[in-house]
Amino acid sequence: MRVAGIVLLIIGIVGILVFGIQAIQDTETFSFLGIDIGVSSANWTPVIISAIFFVVGIVLMNSNKRTMAN
Repeated sequence: MRVAGIVLLIIGIVGILVFGIQAIQDTETFSFLGIDIGVSSANWTPVIISAIFFVVGIVLMNSNKRTMAN
């Protein structure tokens, strides 16, 4: 379980970085009355899924420590 947790953790981190940077770059700005307004046209679903993988990886890594202690 610990190995699966580490793999999910790594996949989550890489996914958050890659998809997060891509989502940040998909923003558009325009000027309205001298104020720059940013509008995001990004798809945040991959970032959310990567964050779920990250959290599940942490949970799997910690649950293995608890079962070994008992």
